Amino acid sequence: MAEATDATLVLVTGAGGFIATHIVKQLQEEGYRVRGTVRSLEDEERIKKLKELCPDAKHELELVEADLTKPESWEPAVKDVKYVIHVASPFPTQTPKEESELIQPAVEGTQAVLKACVAAKSVKRVVLTSSCAAVGWGPGADTTKTFTEEDWMEPEKLNAYGKSKTLAEKAAWDYVKELPDEDKIELAVINPAYVMGPVINGSMSTSSEVVKRLLEREKPFVAKLNFPVVDVRDVAAAHIKAMTLDDAAGKRHLIVNSNVWMKEMATILSKEFKTQGYNVPTANCPGPILWLTSLFDRTIKMVMPDIGKVYKFDNTRVS
Repeated sequence: MAEATDATLVLVTGAGGFIATHIVKQLQEEGYRVRGTVRSLEDEERIKKLKELCPDAKHELELVEADLTKPESWEPAVKDVKYVIHVASPFPTQTPKEESELIQPAVEGTQAVLKACVAAKSVKRVVLTSSCAAVGWGPGADTTKTFTEEDWMEPEKLNAYGKSKTLAEKAAWDYVKELPDEDKIELAVINPAYVMGPVINGSMSTSSEVVKRLLEREKPFVAKLNFPVVDVRDVAAAHIKAMTLDDAAGKRHLIVNSNVWMKEMATILSKEFKTQGYNVPTANCPGPILWLTSLFDRTIKMVMPDIGKVYKFDNTRVS
């Protein structure tokens, strides 16, 4: 595995995101020079939090503006970069009115980043953040099998988010495969499960939504949902290993720790926070009531196809 040197510059896209901030922090702790992209440099408070992720960093975090919907913004962002960790992608808390709101920036944004990497001539490898949703999670997935990196979901059977991650990953593999020899760059993909853990970017994320809803007792019940979960710090570490390990190039990597029922999460939260005044719901909601709720709650509607299902993944490659 390559070691960080003063000359090693890494670009992290969507640097202010839940996963990306942990990646930035760990890269800085390992001595890398890190450049991060944000959609705007005007948010001074957000920028300040990013700059303070690793106070003892050897190199100060560099931040530049880039947007998935603006292809021209990516060539300056990747200038002189050796590794790119492409994390930026839309992640909604509820089903969007138009799935193109997610799919278009995810797919076209990924293509724009890869094209800029080729044009830069300095990029050796791109690590793309995909999802278990692109492997075997969601409507149409066979819950009798254990999924591996060889499996793919059929996009038409997925919700908008799952479809956006699947199509973006497929577009990345297709693009790299078709590059002429003189333009070849390496690609490694991280497919994490439901990512949980400490929030260090100073703002709520979709990944934190389940915990937030339980603590706020948004509903007096919990849905019978099972999550393949993974710690965000493990996800960040996996990105960095995939960035430099020779064997990681050209492969997908399933990042999953275990499976947890929402009721189990609620019980753990209740035990931890009850003394602080939180009244976390721990009773499963009857199916008919959940279905009625989904008629006017788009978040519940989004998860209805997963009720009672357990999706299993083989994490042998990274264990």
